[in-house]
Amino acid sequence: MKNDLNDTITAISTPPGEGGIGIVRLSGKNALSIANKIFKAKNKKRITGNNSFTLCYGHVHNNGTSIDEALLTVMLAPKTYTREDIVELSCHGGSIPLRNTLELCLENGARLAGPGEFTRRAFLNGRIDLAQAEAVVNIIRSKTDTALKCALRQLDGGLSKTVNSIRDKLIDILAAIEASLDYPEDDIELFSGRKLLKKVMEAGREIEGLLKTAETGKILKEGLVTVLVGKPNVGKSSILNALLQEEKAIVTSIPGTTRDIVEDTINIYGIPVRILDTAGIRHTKNEIEIIGVRKSRKSLKTADLVLFVIDLSTRISSEDRLIAKDIKGRKLIIAANKSDLKQKTTEAEIKKLFPHHKRIPIIKLSATRRKGIKPLEKLIYNRFIKGGMNISDAVLVTDLRHKNALKNASDSINKSIKAIRDKSSEEFTALDLRQALDSLGEIVGRTTTEDILDRVFSRFCVGK
Repeated sequence: MKNDLNDTITAISTPPGEGGIGIVRLSGKNALSIANKIFKAKNKKRITGNNSFTLCYGHVHNNGTSIDEALLTVMLAPKTYTREDIVELSCHGGSIPLRNTLELCLENGARLAGPGEFTRRAFLNGRIDLAQAEAVVNIIRSKTDTALKCALRQLDGGLSKTVNSIRDKLIDILAAIEASLDYPEDDIELFSGRKLLKKVMEAGREIEGLLKTAETGKILKEGLVTVLVGKPNVGKSSILNALLQEEKAIVTSIPGTTRDIVEDTINIYGIPVRILDTAGIRHTKNEIEIIGVRKSRKSLKTADLVLFVIDLSTRISSEDRLIAKDIKGRKLIIAANKSDLKQKTTEAEIKKLFPHHKRIPIIKLSATRRKGIKPLEKLIYNRFIKGGMNISDAVLVTDLRHKNALKNASDSINKSIKAIRDKSSEEFTALDLRQALDSLGEIVGRTTTEDILDRVFSRFCVGK
């Protein structure tokens, strides 16, 4: 991405389509001068450096010809999103007035912003760090209130403060080691032997603590992919409808009604859960049903959780056994459906399908009567949120980039611990700790490259 901070950039910052208001944003040293060329205030006053945090009514014009009625907002550096002068033109929210206003900004000296370039400037100008910048896009893409709270906490510096605290500890350890290397005649006892090992291990435990939140953070950000599987006519679609509290899937007594994957997202205690209702898995000669069965098996490969639906009103069949083999080793919950009917299958018989699994949660329910749905939701939540963690208040690792950086930092810490225990030269310990420091620095942007920045900000929309 072209990233000249001397340029004044512009973009439409509202979604395409019709709306009450659409915003064209300018950021950079020429934002005010460009605004004065294309906007005429009703009171005929020019926009100056004394107009910060003001709103002005007038018209966007092209050489005196009115383009649109608009409100102009002025925010002057450094107290702005980018720490540059920012002007926002709030036009009518149609594609034509917004496009014409954007073209006027470009014709008068602005450059079209790249994806996330406004936020990138906020990072480069030191208003936020890289983890906070990534939190911005997580806020925009939040699927639940809990996910939004997590992203807002990261924007407020929750993750950054934790990472920087660990970095500060490593810097103190490194400073002492390097001092002892530079001045061997001085006995720096504070970080020698056991005390050095203890301090490095403490930093390692803090990193591991963050890593343990990565699975929950990923689910909170991307959603928990949950696949409903079972033989035909066991009530998978009824369970989907009960969870969604709407008639999303067609339900009939005819086996094989569901031929394709039906998908929707629900909110379970703050976790976005993507529920996939699949075609019943069985041997069939019907070509369309064969395709559905093939899709069902494929969906299992990407599932975070499998809900294996078993019909309590029938005996365990060869089809149930076939599915049990397909989902071997997956994280699963057995939904024993049709508990309101006369039962022909026992819990003990269900457990025999998985002889090598000691603790597979089984929940009895009646989807058509919506009995057992709330306990099922609680069970889904508890399968992934362990130890009673309050995800609304916790600092979570939600990005794969952060997880990888923490993993690299942890590996480096473990190498330094081994070097200390082996009584290797402190130079080896210092080298490993520097690598850990650099890995942690990647999270907050202390150590980064243009490639990393391009990859981070490519996920943003153009106007943010």
